Amino acid sequence: MRNGELRLNAYRDLRVALLGCGSVGAQVARLILENGDELAARIGANLTLDGIAVRSLDAERDVELPRELFTTDAERLVQGADIVIELMGGIEPARSLILLALGGGADVVTANKALIAAHGRELSDAADQVGAQLLYEASVAAAIPILRPLRESLAGDHITRVMGIVNGSTNYILDRMDRFGESAEDAMKLASDLGFLEADPTLDVEGFDAAQKATILASIAFHTEVPESAVYREGITGVTLEQITAARHAGFVIKLLAVAERLTASDGTDGVSVRVYPALIPREHPLAAVHEGKNAVFVEAEAAGELMFYGAGAGGNETASAVLGDLVSAARRHVVGGPGIPGSTHAEFPVLPVGEVLTAYQVMLEVRDEPGVLARVAGILAAHGVSAASVEQNTSSEGRATLIIGTHSAREADLAATVESLRADEAVAEVSSVLRREGRA
Repeated sequence: MRNGELRLNAYRDLRVALLGCGSVGAQVARLILENGDELAARIGANLTLDGIAVRSLDAERDVELPRELFTTDAERLVQGADIVIELMGGIEPARSLILLALGGGADVVTANKALIAAHGRELSDAADQVGAQLLYEASVAAAIPILRPLRESLAGDHITRVMGIVNGSTNYILDRMDRFGESAEDAMKLASDLGFLEADPTLDVEGFDAAQKATILASIAFHTEVPESAVYREGITGVTLEQITAARHAGFVIKLLAVAERLTASDGTDGVSVRVYPALIPREHPLAAVHEGKNAVFVEAEAAGELMFYGAGAGGNETASAVLGDLVSAARRHVVGGPGIPGSTHAEFPVLPVGEVLTAYQVMLEVRDEPGVLARVAGILAAHGVSAASVEQNTSSEGRATLIIGTHSAREADLAATVESLRADEAVAEVSSVLRREGRA
């Protein structure tokens, strides 16, 4: 026999329990069953799919699977497994079942972003206590390998910033508005018809989904626990076609960004900022070229420089690919031996308020079309320590003018105070648009 066959036959079969059989779970089950020999060759042991825990045995599935695999007794299934794959979603009973699996020494693979964002530290600690693995590559950006590079490949580097498009639904909507001139309502309806949006679309369009992913990215990149409640969040419901058009005219595109970065607060405190909001990106920036429902994450590190990870951020097959990658990794640990690799030492940087962020604004104003107004606006900016990088003026109807002001970089708190002062000034009829500007061309 060849050496590979000897190693394969020398190790017992590994028992796998699958929790959930939605679009992702069904594809994971199919791939384990169809590609068993290939997976065994990579792992050095056979994988046995012991069962699939579901709520209903009679529900329709995306993939035809052996009926005898299905069970409603998730606890019994978990207790007999070497590796548990959790694809149920939600917090409970997923959290309790994962803790049960880890308590029994089983490794766990999950794609549950909401659970990892809310209870990742608790679950990681439970895994560390018994030397098990908790793997969740599929929880952010589906098929794009981003968590493992942050955790392992860049572990020796100093990551300064992670910025990305991590919600494909909102990217699809904004991309349709930018490239085809569709209204927000029409683009959102098309996204819904194509199945891009969650059952509750507010999870996407109000930025909750992106915020959960931002907590995971920041926690790994900066070795710091970041609760979802600490993430500053704005969605895209306020983005108008007028803003999209003005951005295009100025050489920008609007994207919903998740941004996590190291920074120093005004009082000298070193910490991290984590935020999600629609922002202007220069069209020369790599993230500006991310179209339709794709995702991309842009990483800046001291030694490695700038890196970008791009690909499909959703979909049953795409997410299943990431799940299977974690499955193979967990299974290899069983064959090779040794405890699971714990998370890195937590740096415990404080999460700083959004007011400490250095950014730039683009502000659109409706002002009285009369002499001295521009100087008055410039004086308001100067009073808050904010300077204008660009000013565009267009005459509008009824004795008004439209001013589009691009600022130089300043602290968010100073920029926000500037906008409030502009709103309060009698020469300003309306502050019609405020957008942040991120990224360097």
